[in-house]
Amino acid sequence: MARSFAFLLTISSLLSGSLGQTGLAPKQYLSLPLGSIRPTGWLYDQLMVQTNGLAGHEHEFYDYVSETDWMGGPSYYSSLEEGNWIATLLVTMFNAMVPNGILVNNSGIIQRTQEFLDYVLDHQDSTGWMGPEVNTTKPRYLWGRYPFMFGAIQMVEYNPDLTDTVVNALYKFVTLANQMLHNNAEGIEPWTQTRWEDFVITLQWLYDFHPNGNEALLIDTMEQLKYTGVPWEQVFEAQWHGVNMAEGLKALPATYRFTHNQSDLDRASEGWDLLFQYHGRPSGIYAADEYLAGLEAVRGTELCLVVVTKPFRGSYLYQVIGDPKYVDRVERIAYNALPAELTGDFWSRQYLQQQNQIAAKNMTPNPFANDGPYSNVFGLEPNYPCCTVNHPQGWPKFITNAFVTTTDQSSLAQVYLGPFQTETTLATENPVTVTVNTIYPFSDSLNTTITAAKAFTYYVRIPSWVVNGTISINGGEPTAVSPNNGLQAVPVKAGTTTFTLNLPAEITTESRPHGSIAVHRGPLHYAFDISRTSKVLTENAEQPLAKDLEFDATTAWEYAIDPSTLQFVNNPPASGALPSPVFDSGLPPLSMTVTACPINWPVAGSTFASSPPTNPACTGAQKTITLTPYGATKLRIGEFPVFTAK
Repeated sequence: MARSFAFLLTISSLLSGSLGQTGLAPKQYLSLPLGSIRPTGWLYDQLMVQTNGLAGHEHEFYDYVSETDWMGGPSYYSSLEEGNWIATLLVTMFNAMVPNGILVNNSGIIQRTQEFLDYVLDHQDSTGWMGPEVNTTKPRYLWGRYPFMFGAIQMVEYNPDLTDTVVNALYKFVTLANQMLHNNAEGIEPWTQTRWEDFVITLQWLYDFHPNGNEALLIDTMEQLKYTGVPWEQVFEAQWHGVNMAEGLKALPATYRFTHNQSDLDRASEGWDLLFQYHGRPSGIYAADEYLAGLEAVRGTELCLVVVTKPFRGSYLYQVIGDPKYVDRVERIAYNALPAELTGDFWSRQYLQQQNQIAAKNMTPNPFANDGPYSNVFGLEPNYPCCTVNHPQGWPKFITNAFVTTTDQSSLAQVYLGPFQTETTLATENPVTVTVNTIYPFSDSLNTTITAAKAFTYYVRIPSWVVNGTISINGGEPTAVSPNNGLQAVPVKAGTTTFTLNLPAEITTESRPHGSIAVHRGPLHYAFDISRTSKVLTENAEQPLAKDLEFDATTAWEYAIDPSTLQFVNNPPASGALPSPVFDSGLPPLSMTVTACPINWPVAGSTFASSPPTNPACTGAQKTITLTPYGATKLRIGEFPVFTAK
């Protein structure tokens, strides 16, 4: 079957107009090496909260990490050797904690990731195989190595002294993998078939930076991976596993680089749009409680899906294709869906989040077609352990993809807005430092200072939701922004350049099923934060901060709102600094007020809201309620029935 499909794809490639083109097509933009971009301000604090939470302590007590067989321990979850058939355990933890440790300069994390890298490479066998299958009879499947390779690449970016060791080890594995793929797709099983694009991206990194005369081997391995894998051109028409879909979003852009077929990019763009049209959420992400879940507000979105779609996949699509719709959505996911699925202190996480979430508890019955009743509890490993180790990659990879260079490396662009400091050297030996001072997305203004040895053109993304945005350069009069393909050009002279962006946005509403609406302003989605009680369900014996928590509503949530009465409220912090953490109830400085009235809105079972009622009648007096940023809510209504106030 795979070989027949490979033959058809080969013929299709020959007929597509790419005949005669060889090598890899260039990206539109290039990422910067790990360590070039640093978070500052509230974003640095957010990463410190993560480091001081579950992510930074799992190695101390969580068996799948602390006793992993990747380092000779007894813990063994599945034959895929990535920790779970959905996501990874130690190898994804490695992939996440490499940038986490470096971005906050945590010497303990940096040391542990180095020890892990050393152990795996020191135990690579003579065939080139890496991983806990060495010297065992465990089956050898390829995919478990892919997250490890991503982590290793990041370590090389940060510490070039590791280059020869890592690159040589990767080539040993690539040579073996190529032989296996040609041997009737040895090492391929259903999960590996869906995630072949991760290996392709590693191969392309080798091709771009360390080809070492192996270009033919690398291209052939890319082709074999695609031709023995899932045909992503067709998957967007199917009901598919949500995290696999997120992984596969980058498959066609990665394919384009070696096929040179414009149809690969066109289909990737079309598939992205279809995915969010039929499954999208106001929080920026799409619904998938295992499988794609449609538009209903009580269906779930997995935390692994959030962190997989947000930082790397959406960024990769932008870097290859150049369409700002990808980074607009990634920013929405980062500032809404990601923080909503973790407690403010980052010690407990959900497996699934809901747009309308009136309780987080053991739900019987539950609204999830393929997941268990414990899925929306905040805890150590509700439902599955994958998100426990997967979630730490969200913020670090958002940060490390916040800036890019043009292909010729003559210009630098900020594509994610927030507080950052970036140091890099552009073409013609032009060292550049950029400091962005802001509390965005909790403010509309950003102040940027650039120092450069030589003149160049700097770019900054202007999001699609900005209305009447202005820029003031070097203290001059504000002028209207005029972005081209989402990027505002800023001329930078040798020396120091400063500019201030003001990026206001209007309150907008989004139509949702059953005549309901969602509320937005700028990158933030606003929801009614339901007051809650907290009950400890379980507590880890070794680490009491790792708890499973039940949240129950303590206030009414059954409201319809009149969208014509929405008012934006901004209470900026007097000190200029946001609270730590900022993504928890009552802490963000932004809110909205709206006229609401109580309605009959039944629950389904006893633990989740039914669909928002269409054209409901008010059952009591009108009142003013407050909406707050979705990411700070843990129980919420994010999709409201509507009425007209009198």
